Amino acid sequence: MSAFDATTTSEQVVDSYAAQVKGRTFLIVGAGQPSIGSSIATTLVRASPSHIIIASRTASKVEPVLSLIRDTAIKASFVQVDLSDHTSVRCAAEEILDIAASRIDVLINSAGNMGIKEYTVDKQGIEMQLSGNYVGLFLLTNLLAPALIAAAKADSRSVRVVNISSHGYHISPFRFDDYNFSHGKTYDLWTAYGQAKTANILFTYALTKRLQGQGVVSFVVHPGSNFDTKLGAHLELEDYNAIFEIAKRNTGSEFVFDEPRFKTYEQIGATPLTAALDPSITSKAPAYLMNNQITEPADYAKDPTLAQKLWELSEKLVGQTFSYE
Repeated sequence: MSAFDATTTSEQVVDSYAAQVKGRTFLIVGAGQPSIGSSIATTLVRASPSHIIIASRTASKVEPVLSLIRDTAIKASFVQVDLSDHTSVRCAAEEILDIAASRIDVLINSAGNMGIKEYTVDKQGIEMQLSGNYVGLFLLTNLLAPALIAAAKADSRSVRVVNISSHGYHISPFRFDDYNFSHGKTYDLWTAYGQAKTANILFTYALTKRLQGQGVVSFVVHPGSNFDTKLGAHLELEDYNAIFEIAKRNTGSEFVFDEPRFKTYEQIGATPLTAALDPSITSKAPAYLMNNQITEPADYAKDPTLAQKLWELSEKLVGQTFSYE
């Protein structure tokens, strides 16, 4: 791997791996301004991709990002998607495949939510943090898999899916016995967040197992925390203080925040970009990265039996099975 570390910026990563960007199509899911996705999208233009597609819920939040990309003469497209509505996800997938001419070189799943205080479900009845951070992305990624496979056949450079998890996965394993919190009766916001982020990691391992033989690999990252993105703007300090007791109850281990505790907006997209672009890690997929380095996740987040079990549950939740040969 590279010598990049916690202080590395997105620009440094893109400049180092410019050859992995030039002339390629990138799909970024979740890139309203400001966000991790918007940071990634606007930095990629430095290395001349052929097309950046942004799939996101709110067009007005994405327009400033599209404008910045188009100012550099790079082709940019927007597709509206509500990940909590599977009909919307299916429509978006069809539109993306058309816009991308059925070829996507790198898919970065950066959409998500955090710390929803009141128990909330999506249009399918799935708890909203699990829905927005994982289930909708599971469906979208699988619907787009043919375009990833097509790209792998056409280009010797590594075709990848990058999922955004969080150090918060240490708060909870996936709750197979009660993932929907007994319709809200057992809900707490941090357990819900933790299990959703654990799901991102298990998904990465299961997806690589299915697609690696066709030239598509997957990585999952903890990008770090940043105030600019406003992800946790609705939370108070005491909300975060609850994490320690909840994590201890769920995992039996003490929760320790990662270092550095916060990253700048210029740094927040670096680890996802390393996962998307670094050619030296292709053979190491699937893998979990933080601070631009591969790190071993907890056993409950990478166990192949649990990854398979989650895949089967996810197919049930979206009402579709996905087979790859």
